[in-house]
Amino acid sequence: MKVIETLIPGVLLLEPKVFGDSRGFFMESWNAQVFREATGVVADFVQDNHSRSAQGVLRGLHYQLQQPQGKLVRVVRGAVFDVAVDLRRSSPAFGRWFGAELTEDNHRQMWVPPGCAHGFVVKTAFADFLYKATDYYAPEHERCIRWDDPEIGIDWGLSCEPVLSAKDRVGVAFTAAETYP
Repeated sequence: MKVIETLIPGVLLLEPKVFGDSRGFFMESWNAQVFREATGVVADFVQDNHSRSAQGVLRGLHYQLQQPQGKLVRVVRGAVFDVAVDLRRSSPAFGRWFGAELTEDNHRQMWVPPGCAHGFVVKTAFADFLYKATDYYAPEHERCIRWDDPEIGIDWGLSCEPVLSAKDRVGVAFTAAETYP
């Protein structure tokens, strides 16, 4: 596995080894030992999630204030632009974002550590998005920052208004958001 460090400490872009031939391909999508040796991260995943979304759907920017989740995310069908925002006040990258395209063809994964908000927008007709989480979903602790917050300034690469859930339409401004120490 190739590990690409980003400008946000702990946010990693991962490129697994993919073995392909005329029959298709094989890749190991998760191996705790390989992940730990390549990244230095010990991740105890407790929940796997799968979402399917249509083109233009934007989910995020979500995080849990208590029970913060580390997430290992990937796309198995379609393509998304995936984003992490550093919400750790002690981080030199506090308030900065990193984004990357994750597709069924590039097989890339992103490690989003606890302390970061996460979101994505679907770039193809639909996308199947899978992620492993290090803590359980806790709706009472979930928070949402506006996807279009000017203080953060994410360039989502949108050509039209995204499709948002009710909770994503009322996300708070970054300056009003609860953050981590």
